[in-house]
Amino acid sequence: MKKLLICASVGLLSVAASAQEAQWYLRDKTDNSAGISVERTYRELLKDRKPTPVVVAVIDGGIDTTHEDLKRILWINPKEIPGNKIDDDKNGYVDDIHGWNFIGGKDGRNVDVESAEVTRLYVQLKPKYEGKDRKTLKPAEQKEYDLYVKVKDEVSKNRAQYKAQYQGISQFSEQFTTAVTMLKKALNVTMLDTATLSKAADTLRDAALKRPVMGVLRLLREQKAGSTDVVMNELEKANGQLKSRAEFNYNPEFDARSIVGDDPNNVNQRDYGNPDIAGPRPDHGTHVAGIIGGDRSNNLGIMGISDAVQIMGVRAVPDGDERDKDVANAIRYAVDNGAQIINMSFGKDYSPQRKAVEDAERYALSKGVLLVHAAGNDGKDIDTSASYPAARFMDGSEIANVITVGASAEPNNAELIASFSNYGKKNVDVFAPGKDIYSTVPGSKYENNSGTSMASPVVAGVAAVLKSYFPKLTYADIKRIILQSATPYTTKVQRPESTDSVDFAVLSKTGGIVNLYEAVKLALSLEAGSGKGK
Repeated sequence: MKKLLICASVGLLSVAASAQEAQWYLRDKTDNSAGISVERTYRELLKDRKPTPVVVAVIDGGIDTTHEDLKRILWINPKEIPGNKIDDDKNGYVDDIHGWNFIGGKDGRNVDVESAEVTRLYVQLKPKYEGKDRKTLKPAEQKEYDLYVKVKDEVSKNRAQYKAQYQGISQFSEQFTTAVTMLKKALNVTMLDTATLSKAADTLRDAALKRPVMGVLRLLREQKAGSTDVVMNELEKANGQLKSRAEFNYNPEFDARSIVGDDPNNVNQRDYGNPDIAGPRPDHGTHVAGIIGGDRSNNLGIMGISDAVQIMGVRAVPDGDERDKDVANAIRYAVDNGAQIINMSFGKDYSPQRKAVEDAERYALSKGVLLVHAAGNDGKDIDTSASYPAARFMDGSEIANVITVGASAEPNNAELIASFSNYGKKNVDVFAPGKDIYSTVPGSKYENNSGTSMASPVVAGVAAVLKSYFPKLTYADIKRIILQSATPYTTKVQRPESTDSVDFAVLSKTGGIVNLYEAVKLALSLEAGSGKGK
């Protein structure tokens, strides 16, 4: 399973680092750097205009509502009284002050880790087909039997793979920790950073001690890490992720859904969940929310793309695969409670209740709500490989209110496409910065992370700017402006997970990377052409 959660992490940066230094994607596009010109847009094109607040829903794993860069921009339900345990606005959800949590129980407990969808399919089909001979089945059952054989094999292989990886990294982590402890004692230091190790490498006479110093220094440079603490932090994260996948995501015996207390097979059920939009692990959603609208007025941490956004948190994505029912309900909740744009940084390879999700997308379309979706981190062509929520309806028609986003990197060279990003000339609309993206994480901290999960909120942030400064624009106008104004690139890049060199232009419909400056310029020209005032 390759979740659309954070694909890679490269460690913590200082909170004191300015947005201009840390947030490369806010900078202007140059011949060498594929930024989206956010600061220039505010400085040159929007300085004399006043925005109208726009509500952006973040369907994700949770948002830290106390973060210094997010607490001021959270959506507040104006018709709900906090903490009185009454559904004041009669929308079916009690105390939904900042949004709703569809993977929590009414008793306040929350789902943290979930199984993969392929595992759930295996568990569902096993009683019917385990031990059966395909030849004895009716033709109508043989297709489902083939699916059972496929998912059974996938679950078995993935569980074994992640277990082996977890054991390998655990062993390396233990050895690395022992080496670091020994070197700190030998060098009489409390931290091993590159400066300390470089000095030791130049001055040490003891060859037996110099060898491990050089080895650790080489590792830090390869990982672009400033100290051994950063590497140890990353090893701990990797250990946790791999262990979770082996013990929970691909474990047929694991079932967390009893916490929610709903009927997971009833896609029409709405009355479940709780108001805790943070949940037990709000890392991913917090990072996504900061990209869209991190407070631009408080001189702290980062600068979000939109300066007039209200973030609505809708928790539906656990550590594991989200359920179609929860995604459908999350979309409907966001639409019914005033969201004009919805960011969806998640995805999976199977969608057994796909119709429920598509019905919700059609509902959003009927209400004029724009959906921005991450293309995925599998490095695959989603024109030919399944990825859900899909970019098209089951009948093959385009979903008019969805923008599907791939991830680009900063340098305008062979690495312009992020190596993990999905792509597709038909099903990926546009690319956006998604590698080494600096944003908010829980505890009023900040971190660099990578993934199409980061690229999607860049586009959602651009959409929010357009909607807030040009409120008469419809979802169709905004989508058209974003795609038409994308900066085209013909740079030769390496196709993800292959050795092929291709033109960046063939990897999406637009062949380009979103650019806020060009989008606002186009919106201004359309406004002038129509004779509309500010």
